[in-house]
Amino acid sequence: MPATGFRFLILNLGHFYTHLFMLLHPTVVLALEKEFAGSYGTLLLPSTAAFAAFGAGTLPAGWLGDRMRRETLLAIFFIGLGAGAGLAAAATGTVMLTAGLALLGLAASIYHPVGIAMVVEGRASVGRALGINGVWGNMGVAAAPLVAGGLAAAIGWRAAFAVPAAVAVATGLVYLAVLMREPRAARAAPREDRQRAPEPLSGTALWRLVAALAIAAFCGGLIFHGTTVVLPKLFEERLGGVVGGLAGVGGLASLVLALAAFTQIGVGTLIDRKPIRPVFIAVALAQIPLLLAVGLAGGLAVAVASLAMMAAVFGELPIHDALVARHAAPAWRARLYSVTYVLSLGVSALAVPLVAELYERGGFPVMFAVFAAFAALVVIAALILPRPAPARLTAEHRRGAA
Repeated sequence: MPATGFRFLILNLGHFYTHLFMLLHPTVVLALEKEFAGSYGTLLLPSTAAFAAFGAGTLPAGWLGDRMRRETLLAIFFIGLGAGAGLAAAATGTVMLTAGLALLGLAASIYHPVGIAMVVEGRASVGRALGINGVWGNMGVAAAPLVAGGLAAAIGWRAAFAVPAAVAVATGLVYLAVLMREPRAARAAPREDRQRAPEPLSGTALWRLVAALAIAAFCGGLIFHGTTVVLPKLFEERLGGVVGGLAGVGGLASLVLALAAFTQIGVGTLIDRKPIRPVFIAVALAQIPLLLAVGLAGGLAVAVASLAMMAAVFGELPIHDALVARHAAPAWRARLYSVTYVLSLGVSALAVPLVAELYERGGFPVMFAVFAAFAALVVIAALILPRPAPARLTAEHRRGAA
């Protein structure tokens, strides 16, 4: 499929759906507390299956993404999301709910190694495209509390899974129909950027890059998933009397996440024009005091602090992807994305039980202090990134100014 506006729209919708579907259950669980006997921490645990599959599936998805047509995998992704959410909607107990969430997570695991590789194909400057795509993904994060909370409050918790499931399957079928209408030669055509040379690193610089990406992906992933999972509960506990019931809590969480998401466009544009390393250091460093502030703030101040915190957390995301796009050969880019995402997404399986355990033991102050400690490790990762060579730095600035 040529690099058209429709292609970019489908890729952006895929990112939106990925994060929307992965965060349906953490909001639905607030309704399940009333229907099923169990605490918040206990009823949140079925999400562990979704997040475990989300992380575990990235490596095989990346391997397949470099060996078969990525567009076909993207269509499977849409339909698989719908199948998993549909199974969760039909659940009669926690076992069936867990199975549906696991299938949903496995389908969602396709997107990042495959979809992000498709986003950067054929682009000399990737930061802005990654930033725009990232906004769509985080709009999915933002929409999840609103969609799940609104549907659960208006119809019931099953609708919070069933309605998005129908939309995802419909999207996948439309996308398949468009793919089938392509000329056979276009389907078989090689990707035009497979021969584009990356900006290679070697020796110590390469290992510093790998180490920095591994630390940032793991620790940043814990922060991202932990904060997005817990935000509805945070607002329910500290602002429930101000914003109303489940729909109000979900709406406020959605507003905060939606506004914060636009940070990615600014950061993405900035890293097209400036060296990545100092931008990365600044974004990671800002997270530490903001995470601590959210853990301690009360009343409306917690909403303001949460907005600033999520802006910093979201701003880090295009940096990781740009580092891979800048230094990985296109022919194995999906596999390298899968390695970084198996860390950042795989830790999401740890984030859910971690959030539950920290909440039960010390509440939000302890939870966000732990997140701040992980942010300090991300700062260290940014500091060990290799500095760009002067010639490469000049070339980067010329491309950004073009």
